[in-house]
Amino acid sequence: MVMGVKHLEKLFREAASLDIDKSDIKRLDDFINERLHDLLLMAQRIARMNGRDVITEADVPLTRGLQENMQVFRKMDEELPVEDILAHLAKLPPMDLAIGADVEEMLPALAGGMTVSLARVFKAVNPEMKNPQSEDWRQVEEIYGLLL
Repeated sequence: MVMGVKHLEKLFREAASLDIDKSDIKRLDDFINERLHDLLLMAQRIARMNGRDVITEADVPLTRGLQENMQVFRKMDEELPVEDILAHLAKLPPMDLAIGADVEEMLPALAGGMTVSLARVFKAVNPEMKNPQSEDWRQVEEIYGLLL
C-alpha cells in the first residue's frame, strides 16, 4: 500500500469531507499506483525526446491542477515514505529509464496530490456524496482515464 489506511482516510476527510472504507482502500491504492506509473511513462517519453537517460523533475508532466493539489497535500503535513511508493512502483512493468533522485523526492507529494485530487473529483461529481460507492469509483476512474 502506498499509504497507510489512516493516512488515506484522513486525506479523503480533509480534502473533501468524504469517508472511505476498507473496500475503497484497495481501489485507491491501485488508482494511485497506476496513475503514478502512467505519469512516469509520459515523463520517460519526454526525457527521451530531450536526449536524457534519466527521468528528471522537468520531465514529469504536471498540470496546474495536480500542482495545486500537491500544495494542498503538503499543507496537510502528512508524511509518505518514498520507499513504500518505490516498492509499489517496482511491482508494475519496469521503466526503460532510471528515475532521478529529484523525481524520487517528489513521489510522496505526487501520490498525496493525486489522492487529494481524487477526493475532490468525487465531491465535484456529487457534492452530496459521503462515501464513494462502486459506481462512483467507476465513473471517476473513467474521467481520469479520459484526461490522463
